[in-house]
Amino acid sequence: MKEGDAILVTNFIRLKKEGYLPDRDLILALTADEEGGSSNGVDWLLKQHRDWIDAEYCINLDGGEFEKENGKHVLAAIQASEKVYVDFQFESLNAGGHSSVPTPDNAIYHLAGALARLQSFSFPVRINEITRNYFERMAALTTGQDSAAMKAVAKQPPDAAAVQRLSEVPYYNSLLHTTCVATLLSGGHAPNALPQTARANVNCRIFPGEDPQQVLKTLERVANDSKVRVTMVQQKGPDGRVVPVVPVPPSPLLPEVTQAMEKTLSAAWPGVPLVATMSTGATDGRMTRIAGIPTYGISCMFFDRNDDRSHGKDERVGVQDFYDGVAFNYKLIRELSASH
Repeated sequence: MKEGDAILVTNFIRLKKEGYLPDRDLILALTADEEGGSSNGVDWLLKQHRDWIDAEYCINLDGGEFEKENGKHVLAAIQASEKVYVDFQFESLNAGGHSSVPTPDNAIYHLAGALARLQSFSFPVRINEITRNYFERMAALTTGQDSAAMKAVAKQPPDAAAVQRLSEVPYYNSLLHTTCVATLLSGGHAPNALPQTARANVNCRIFPGEDPQQVLKTLERVANDSKVRVTMVQQKGPDGRVVPVVPVPPSPLLPEVTQAMEKTLSAAWPGVPLVATMSTGATDGRMTRIAGIPTYGISCMFFDRNDDRSHGKDERVGVQDFYDGVAFNYKLIRELSASH
């Protein structure tokens, strides 16, 4: 996020100094990101000052990574969709007792059983325009059985055997399914007492268009234990009120945007394909999409596809990749806003 902010600030200052006159307003919004900006982030900005950022469309540098491998530029992504972040809690309560007199009715055991069933469960396959386009484009960039599987997955309906093969790869599995995974665990209160509570946070990334309430019902069926309660963790907005979880619609691939991307990309890195993608994670783009503003994640920087350090303490971007991103973003802004 910070590298994207730096790129945008650099280029807006440059355009201002050059006296550049775009054919429309160029709006720069720098906000707290989706991980910690509920009180002053994009959601607040849309609710309090929608007129400040009421744009025809939005370019979000926090999505749509450009990929390289072994130093070679492989593809440039334009993120037009993303999954919905929702946390659920699995909870088992028990009367407890002294650990010297154990019983099979144990809160930790009940919870562990439910999580084991979750581990072996897979949500039904889902494909939309963006992911179908992704697999069609990637099939041409891949060889062998993976290429054949991608072509088969992009068919209507998708080939079941191809889905199974690609689902063995974690990233492709996340593109094809809603995913839910245990991320936090707590239980018991003393080493010599039977546990009275056992809880787990289950983080779900829900496929666009899928109803979170239906996901809740599915998780209840998967848990399959009357002594394990499954609830949706409430999200609260800046005013302290509960924010309803709503589906995030994909953004249409506007020719104005994709053509500008293709032109800028071919000039900077000839032969590098543009691929529309759906983020498996979440960005602030979900807020602007829900508000009806088509949003496109375009990071402008290349990242090594085999060195993903997202959210790590050693998260990084290459020095040359950063400066190349500054130049690319500058040219893209001008291409999108110049009179033709």
